[in-house]
Order: sequence, then C-alpha cells, then structure tokens
Amino acid sequence: MLPDMSEIHDLEVTTIDGAREKLSKYAGRTLLIVNVASKCGFTPQYAGLEALYRKYAARGLVVLGFPCDQFGHQEPGGEAEIRAFCSQTYDVTFPMFAKIEVNGSGTHPVYALLKRSQRAPSGEQDIEWNFTKFLVSPTGEVVRRYAPKETPESIDAELEARL
Repeated sequence: MLPDMSEIHDLEVTTIDGAREKLSKYAGRTLLIVNVASKCGFTPQYAGLEALYRKYAARGLVVLGFPCDQFGHQEPGGEAEIRAFCSQTYDVTFPMFAKIEVNGSGTHPVYALLKRSQRAPSGEQDIEWNFTKFLVSPTGEVVRRYAPKETPESIDAELEARL
C-alpha cells in the first residue's frame, strides 16, 4: 500500500553517500524533488537547480536530486561518479540521493507518492523524462509537477511567491 500524501516525511531514502535517512529531516521546508541524469540534454538544469537552492535555502527551499537511469541510459555511472560529476561540473551542494527507478515495478516509494499526487499535464502518471520536478509544501503536500522542459529559471517566480 502506498503512503498518503501527508506521509512523505515518513519515507526513507538513501543518500548518494549510502546513508539512510527519513524525509522527515526536511519537514517544514519546501522541497523541489527532481529526477536527474548526467548525460541528458536537460543536464545543464543542474546549474539552475543549484542557483535556486542557493537563492532560497535561507527561506526554506531544499532541492533533492534523485539520479535515474531509466531514460536513454543517461545516468550510467555509480553514486561516486555521479557525486563527482555534480560537484566538479555544476558545484552542486543540494542533497543528492542514490540512483533510483521512477517508473515501473521498481518505482521508489517517493516517486510512487509523487506520481500519484500530481499527474503530468497530459494526464499521464508516469515520469516522462529526466528533470521532471515536483514541488512539495512544508507540510508534505505535493502541490505542483513541472515537465522536464520547464527550467529552474522558469519556476523561480512561483517559488519566490511560495516562500
């Protein structure tokens, strides 16, 4: 059985360094949860995501990056390689997690909840590609889903208004 929306903070994740933690660590913060990949046409969005994180972290925003290799084999590396790429190429400081699946029978519970809570504009539940973004309120409500082509810069004004 999938958790209710209000239970997102009870879900457990694995950090990119292999530590287990509950998302309750981020309760009371606005979350922007993104499935990321290092070899994708949208990979430059890492820079925009990091910029949003640095701009709004003091006001409660946390960007959470979940690497995924389900789209065109665009995240082939292991966690150490992903961490090094993000750090060296985009100076990523926002929390990154272990590689997960976002679609299919192996869908991580975080993404099962996100997809059930907010469908794509087309009505589809599945994640369509890398860099799909979900906005989660401080109380754990999934309030918005952004398509991969919606850049971090294009959602800045909405974040500004919410924080």
